[in-house]
Amino acid sequence: MNAYNAVMLYAGWILVLALFYALPRVPQALLGQKRIDSWERGKESTDPMFLQRAKSAHLNCLENFPVFAAVVAIAGLMGQIDTINGLAAFVLYARIGQTISHILGTSFILVFSRATFFLAQVFLTLYMVYLLVC
Repeated sequence: MNAYNAVMLYAGWILVLALFYALPRVPQALLGQKRIDSWERGKESTDPMFLQRAKSAHLNCLENFPVFAAVVAIAGLMGQIDTINGLAAFVLYARIGQTISHILGTSFILVFSRATFFLAQVFLTLYMVYLLVC
């Protein structure tokens, strides 16, 4: 997998997560079980914790994606995409690991693994920056 594919798959992962927590709402609204405007905008969520964690995982993806995508794009513009091709996939893998840990629960081991996957993404991206500027 090259760096461009990693960015595209990361973007796809973000969209899948959005659908994952949003799609269960559609039948509830269509069947009149919940008002179409009943979701949380400034109020407490009534979604099951599993879906609340999926939403949080989705928002976490949005926090890191711009930096990762910018590093890959700039590497491409610099003509140095090959320098980071091998690392970019691991950023994506760490993101997927973080997401799965986030959705599965809040036990110590899951929170610890989520933090580890997050730090892996940060350090891998920083290392890519280092490789590109040095």
